Amino acid sequence: MRIDKAVSEVRRAVRVNLQQALDDRALSAGDLVCAAVSGGADSLALAAALAFVGPKLGLRVGAITVDHALQSGSAERADEVVKTCMTMGLDPALAVAISVGRSGGPEAAARKARYTALTTVATRQQVAAIALGHTLDDQAETVLLGLARGSGSRSLAGMSPCDGTGAALLLRPFLGVRRTTTEAACAAMGLTTWDDPHNADRRYARVRVRLDALPALEAAIGPGIAESLARTADLLRADADALDELAVNVSSMAVEDLQELLPAVRRRVLRAAAVAAGASNGALAAVHVTELDRLVTDWHGQRPVSLPGGLVAERRCDRLHFR
Repeated sequence: MRIDKAVSEVRRAVRVNLQQALDDRALSAGDLVCAAVSGGADSLALAAALAFVGPKLGLRVGAITVDHALQSGSAERADEVVKTCMTMGLDPALAVAISVGRSGGPEAAARKARYTALTTVATRQQVAAIALGHTLDDQAETVLLGLARGSGSRSLAGMSPCDGTGAALLLRPFLGVRRTTTEAACAAMGLTTWDDPHNADRRYARVRVRLDALPALEAAIGPGIAESLARTADLLRADADALDELAVNVSSMAVEDLQELLPAVRRRVLRAAAVAAGASNGALAAVHVTELDRLVTDWHGQRPVSLPGGLVAERRCDRLHFR
């Protein structure tokens, strides 16, 4: 029987992503990989593709759904998602309820609470990797938001298809797949999807980018904007990774040593040093790193630099110190 084109595309994306992780030895045969499933088209297409592909590669497959408890009926909806995942053959299929705070705004607070919950479940259930349903469209939105913030190349590098910096490996197989494809795949497989009303709420910056900014750019410049932004993320990620690799071997905070570094490398060294000393990584912005850099390259006895997280950086005896 001929397989639907969209179904074939999402399965291929998952297979390539998992195989790369296996080839890189980030995953091993028998490991448990869980899809993070909200009930939307992206995550349901991911869950179905993982259920089909994972066992063929010798992996165990499961699912985790996070109940943000922000809307009425969210617990019942989470239970429905669990049942759907179980019928796909994803086992374990788990629901976890969370409490979303307010720090950093509603979007950031929900994201932080969600990732914390996923990490906690992954540790408890010995999950080797969590697969996330971010698509090419999500990547384009991320890059555009980064441009608006002026956050630098690391922010413009967007999301990585494989991120091993946390407690569990994070996989994003769909970064080359359009949202329309995941919707078509769900329709072809007869999966009933749920549209989160927050995804149409223009109070959120990402929604305004999705519904207003990107369509306006396509209308003004022409089609293919989302693909171009995603491609830009891929190119900048390779550059940012190379610069980070150069920076990771630098440990001296002596001004003389820092001045000898390439500016792009030096700024990464300063950012890493600030985070290691206790500055909040999420709140540490380009303006903070610029002021740190001025302590090295434009010194005229200025006051210490205040950093997020209650940290202060100062130049003393021709070295940078954090307190």
